[in-house]
Amino acid sequence: MDSSKYVRYTPEQVEALERVYNECPKPSSLRRQQLIRECPILSNIEPKQIKVWFQNRRCREKQRKEASRLQTVNRKLTAMNKLLMEENDRLQKQVSHLVYENGYMKQQLQTASVTTTDNNSCESVVVSGQHQQQQNPTPRHPQRDANNPAGLLTIAEETLAEFLSKATGTAVDWVQMIGMKPGPDSIGIVAVSRNCSGVAARACGLVSLEPTKVAEILKDRPSWYRDCRCIDVLSIIPTANGGTIELIYMQTYAPTTLAAARDFWTLRYTTSLEDGSLVICERSLTSSTGGPTGPPTTSFVRAEMLPSGFLIRPCDGGGSIIHIVDHVDLDVWSVPEVLRPLYESSKILAQKMTIAALRHIRQIAQETNGEIQYGGGRQPAVLRTFSQRLCRGFNDAVNGFVDDGWSLMGSDGVEDVTIMINSSPGKFFGSQYNTSMVPSFGGGVLCAKASMLLQSVPPALLVRFLREHRSEWADYGIDTYSAACLKPNPYTVPCARPSGFPSSQVILPLAHTVEHEEFLEVVRLEGQAFTPEDVALARDMYLLQLCSGIDENAVGACAQLVFAPIDESFADNAPLLPSGFRVIPLDSKPDGPGAARTLDLASTLEVGPGSNRSTGDGEPNSYNLRSVLTIAFQFTFENHLRDDVASMARQYVRSVVGSVQRVAMAIAPSRISPGLGPKSLPGSPEALTLARWICRSYRIHTGGELLRADSQSGDTLLEQLWNHSDAIMCCSLKTNASPVFTFANQAGLDMLETTLVALQDIMLDKILDEAGRKSLCTEFSKIMQQGFAHLPAGICVSSMGRPVSYEQAIVWKVVDDDNDDAANHCLGLMFVNWSFV
Repeated sequence: MDSSKYVRYTPEQVEALERVYNECPKPSSLRRQQLIRECPILSNIEPKQIKVWFQNRRCREKQRKEASRLQTVNRKLTAMNKLLMEENDRLQKQVSHLVYENGYMKQQLQTASVTTTDNNSCESVVVSGQHQQQQNPTPRHPQRDANNPAGLLTIAEETLAEFLSKATGTAVDWVQMIGMKPGPDSIGIVAVSRNCSGVAARACGLVSLEPTKVAEILKDRPSWYRDCRCIDVLSIIPTANGGTIELIYMQTYAPTTLAAARDFWTLRYTTSLEDGSLVICERSLTSSTGGPTGPPTTSFVRAEMLPSGFLIRPCDGGGSIIHIVDHVDLDVWSVPEVLRPLYESSKILAQKMTIAALRHIRQIAQETNGEIQYGGGRQPAVLRTFSQRLCRGFNDAVNGFVDDGWSLMGSDGVEDVTIMINSSPGKFFGSQYNTSMVPSFGGGVLCAKASMLLQSVPPALLVRFLREHRSEWADYGIDTYSAACLKPNPYTVPCARPSGFPSSQVILPLAHTVEHEEFLEVVRLEGQAFTPEDVALARDMYLLQLCSGIDENAVGACAQLVFAPIDESFADNAPLLPSGFRVIPLDSKPDGPGAARTLDLASTLEVGPGSNRSTGDGEPNSYNLRSVLTIAFQFTFENHLRDDVASMARQYVRSVVGSVQRVAMAIAPSRISPGLGPKSLPGSPEALTLARWICRSYRIHTGGELLRADSQSGDTLLEQLWNHSDAIMCCSLKTNASPVFTFANQAGLDMLETTLVALQDIMLDKILDEAGRKSLCTEFSKIMQQGFAHLPAGICVSSMGRPVSYEQAIVWKVVDDDNDDAANHCLGLMFVNWSFV
């Protein structure tokens, strides 16, 4: 038979071939021959023809899949085009409205200038115009009868109308967020409010889920809104049009330890529109809206939700088009001034609520359609539960609610670290914990936490560094103690040390969200024993870790690293005791050097609005972002060791704070800027102050100038010191302790082949050779008496072991104030004309 000849197959032959194709789409030559032998009905067909049939069958399958994919893309593009046309129409209406207002204002101003020059009259016209421009005025309504469903329905219908005017109309002046470009694979169109009361965000996008399923997901707010502590539906009232009115009380977590949490008392209205769309809209019930009074609040500040909600429209060919509006007033005046940008940012609201809801729906849609495959045999829903439990446990620790059983423990006199304990048995029967984590003879959970203000440090970059370089801040001994809570016989309480037992980490990916904004992973900590007494601690440990917000291009995104020890079994109901870091960006705000990088936020809070601060007039492209970092670590304890664990936790958090300071200083885009040097330890100066001390002490003791005479102003002096061609360093000056490097300029870091982060782990006697050490010891008394000494040319080694030659080294005392008899702060060193050998 000619292989090119067309062969007509009988239905029986096709059925036999299809069976094989379903098992093996590309059978080998031997398999095809075996097929002919096993199926007599195929005996009249040559093996070459069988091969051609399978080739054609694979081609048809590929074409069918491609056609299906193109149809899906076409449907998305059609729906997106419809969405963009509607958005364009809305923008045209907004432009027309603004043009009309602009013309009206011009006419009023011209009329006022012609008819009168009275200042009061002019002022009244301008104020009137400004009032007319004000967005989202809140109308006052007569008090509705709390027991009358008709009154609640009136509120519901008003809420619906106001929500739709924001979702598809011009009730709010929306500005599209940077980086949120529409497209078939994008999250959608995201915008934030401008010139409106409160903060608001809006998003519209496409998802491949039916409207009723989308509505069900969105109503379950705790599943996608990580700041939602609880939501209680206190009353459900059906309406005549088939909808429902719900009275809801919701509590939300505070993102930091520095402000109270918020709660909401709202009416939620679910109904259908004439075009088949579903609407879920919601607003707070207040004295101005009417309706019943909500539950009393004690530990919470009552916030207001202005008309918000979800418009879910069926899409041709399946799926839904979703419009989301979030509009809240978080009572910004009840928080410290330095934190107000956190409560005034529509971008942060968009990331935490609006975009989070859309991403969650898209995630579930892709999981439902089988587009996401996870390894390890874990179901997506189980992995999502782990992420939610980590977040919830960390939020519980940060907030420390009294009704969860938390109580404040006395401090050691320094208020930088807060210690809270929880001995309530009910705390450990929840989903976060397990009774096995609490000793049967009495104990509980202790949380040590602190918040601090950072400047010029991108949150995403900081959290990424903390994730990838755990050894820079973590103590292996403390990790071992934390992991022991999963064992029946915990280890003794360790002492926090600047460098604990050495370990290395291996990150094992577990799952990630569609847009990679959140990662769930298992971290294996590999212990190494260097002494016999370390052997008991030198074992591998495991952490379940959640990392989010590490995309530097995400505007207003919160970056977070949360982890909890787990055992090797890692069961689905494994107990979790989360600890970690959260970095939240604040809107740019110029500050003087004094408040630039202080990690003692309490001192910053004392600075009132009338304080005299110098304004930083940096270049337009300079990074001037401020952010709030919150740290919380949790430990279990036995009652008889509670004070020991508290002391360890307090010391450890202070150690972590110092490490984070060094990291923040090293990774800031502008490494030398006003206020560079954060206080890593009590008594350590800011970088500007230290630079002044170094130069002034050099002049006093040697009689020469370290820098040019024209570089005596703070900023210039620091910049000149940093860029000096010789390696300039500072070492600690302590009795009976090896000098440790505390500062180095760029040349010094290059010579030592290190970074500002790792600098404080290098000791002076480790880099000097034997001759250098002898020379320094010989001259040390002279340095203490006369203030300085010259060391001869020699050889030292970098932190990487490379030899470095220098022509001369100058050592001098650095004193800490303007008096000649001031206390010695550190030793200054300058290696002149150094080079690698």
